[in-house]
Amino acid sequence: MSYHLRKSILVTGGAGFLGSRLCELLLEQDHDVICLDNFFTGTRSNIIHLMDNPHFELMRHDVTFPVYIEVNEIYNLACPASPIHYQLDPVQTTKTSVHGAINMLGLAKRTRAKILQASTSEVYGDPKVHPQTEDYWGHVNPIGVRSCYDEGKRCAETLFFDYWRQHQLRIKVARIFNTYGPRMHPNDGRVVSNFIIQALKGEDITIYGDGSQSRSFCYIDELVDGFIRFMNTDDKVTGPINLGNPVEFTIKELAEKVVAMIGSKSKLVYKPLPHDDPTQRQPDITEAKAKLGWEPVITLEEGLKKTIPYFDNFLKNGSP
Repeated sequence: MSYHLRKSILVTGGAGFLGSRLCELLLEQDHDVICLDNFFTGTRSNIIHLMDNPHFELMRHDVTFPVYIEVNEIYNLACPASPIHYQLDPVQTTKTSVHGAINMLGLAKRTRAKILQASTSEVYGDPKVHPQTEDYWGHVNPIGVRSCYDEGKRCAETLFFDYWRQHQLRIKVARIFNTYGPRMHPNDGRVVSNFIIQALKGEDITIYGDGSQSRSFCYIDELVDGFIRFMNTDDKVTGPINLGNPVEFTIKELAEKVVAMIGSKSKLVYKPLPHDDPTQRQPDITEAKAKLGWEPVITLEEGLKKTIPYFDNFLKNGSP
């Protein structure tokens, strides 16, 4: 790539599950990538293989504090995304979403950079509309144990669109639905990693509720491809746009599929459903198809075949 086409791109949360894969793909496209992470949930092992790349730079930094660098694009992914992690320090989770958005929007304003916000399907809360479309305002508890994440992300979206209206900032807001794949944090409490690890160990598979609640699972490579496609759209395409796989599974179906694929003798056990846990979650991706030309094609079984070996290796060697 010629020099004038090479972009300087900042990825906050770049050592995390999604961020590290995004950094890889951006480097493959011959860009200069600055990975910013405070390592609360991100790990060096996710990016260690990139450290020798002359076009990759690591900054240990917390997005709740301003950063002064020169960039062309910003992907704002920084925030713990699993209930176990974001509930450890709920005040800091809200600060990460809100102060982090303010700081990154300020950086984008100063450098005239294009900026993408990694929002979440959690902005829909426990939805009364199914599947969820981008014009649905959600059904969210503002004072519950999940509110630090749900309302933090909702406020971040507000800030993005106010900067767009007030300062004509070039924004992109992507609402991410359940995503899985290699480099998921083994202890993040999410169903895919939980079920795989329990099945590999031959332990009981823990299902919260009766297992009838549904989720839609998108493989990481397709999700990150959606980010890049979105960033490269015309400035008039701001979103929000849902990114996720619309094929819906119950939690019980996921558990049974994982057990069968691993050949485990694990049994399913049921425990009470956590407070404010949504009963249904499925994206309507009409907007993504029309505006990004994006639609997931990797089936859950294909994605699990790529993910299970990662956790198997982790359990055997203590590292990926």
